[in-house]
Amino acid sequence: MDRAHRNVAVLVAAQAVLGAQLPVNFIIGGLAGQMLAPNPCIATLPISMIILGSALTARPLAGFMQRHGRRAGFILAVVAGAIGAMIQATGLWLGSFWIFMSGAVLTGVYMSAQGFYRFAATDTASPAFAPRAISWVMAGGLAGAIIGPALVRATNDLTAVPFLASYAAVVGLNLLGPILFSFLDIPRPPAPAADAPQGRPLGEILRSPVVVVSMICAMVAYALMNLVMTSTPLAVVGCGFQPSNAADIVSAHVLAMYAPSFFTGTLINRFGAPRIVAIGLAILAAAGIVGISGVQLTHFFGTLILLGIGWNFGYIGATAMLTAAHSPAERGRVQGVNDFFVMGGVFLASLSSGGLMNCSGGSPEAGWAAVNLAMIPFLALAGAALIWLARRGRAI
Repeated sequence: MDRAHRNVAVLVAAQAVLGAQLPVNFIIGGLAGQMLAPNPCIATLPISMIILGSALTARPLAGFMQRHGRRAGFILAVVAGAIGAMIQATGLWLGSFWIFMSGAVLTGVYMSAQGFYRFAATDTASPAFAPRAISWVMAGGLAGAIIGPALVRATNDLTAVPFLASYAAVVGLNLLGPILFSFLDIPRPPAPAADAPQGRPLGEILRSPVVVVSMICAMVAYALMNLVMTSTPLAVVGCGFQPSNAADIVSAHVLAMYAPSFFTGTLINRFGAPRIVAIGLAILAAAGIVGISGVQLTHFFGTLILLGIGWNFGYIGATAMLTAAHSPAERGRVQGVNDFFVMGGVFLASLSSGGLMNCSGGSPEAGWAAVNLAMIPFLALAGAALIWLARRGRAI
């Protein structure tokens, strides 16, 4: 337990400090893209490239960590994040949309690694402690929710080229990564013996109802959160408010994403992960209702706060379902495939976000309504999957 608590503390710090770069990217990525893009319909494409980079590297990174350990994988990812931020800064300096996007792909490598912090927290934890370990690590994002938007407010106009100093600050955050991870104490997985259990084949694992439903729910919760959050800075500025207002709204959103993590694990232990996921989906639906009801600052704050809480319940609950549905020998394969599908769904959501926001109506108000209405079919899919799993369990 001492080792488990120490590792959780390191991962909480990583989530707080290194994780602050993701709010920075999501606040200014679309605004910078709108400034550089040849067509406003692809303004959010740089954010999509972050997600694509994360989706493409999830499985290779999981395999790398299975062979070389969590510390090596996490350090590799912060190096990629630093290089990506430098390339994005170069794209801003040169006014090149395509250079800017290429840096975003490398930022996605860091994002992929951050998704594994929650799994790493369970590597040395007991089964009873695992849900709390996941939720505590996710709670580290509270500090990131404060640090990231504060960096944007402090740096976005320090240079003649907007946002250039913000990406320089992201480089500095990543340089702290090797120091933090030097304290991580997760043993490198031993090479399996010839007669060691290999776990189920991947095809058999993916036929498990619990695995499939947990992946669907995680993908929907994360994708819908990203769909709405990516459009928010564009909608806020398009409706006549300032970038600082967008930073405040995203800050409140990220706080709402992680604040419930202090008790989400306890709720999962008490009521079961599927019920917590269902509550999360209902809260996401409420966020959409608030979003289509108006475009005042109070509506934006309400939508994004509910969006964050719904994501927390849905995503952490789905993660707990998944970790309980596979053996240690299957960990690398299952977690890699899960994050590939989740980030793939998030990529499609972020890719759609700019088009829905800027090109689906004649005004920012119409675009914002389209973004929120797009949540409906995916919430229905995840809800139907949970109901099917519950009925199947009763039938068995």
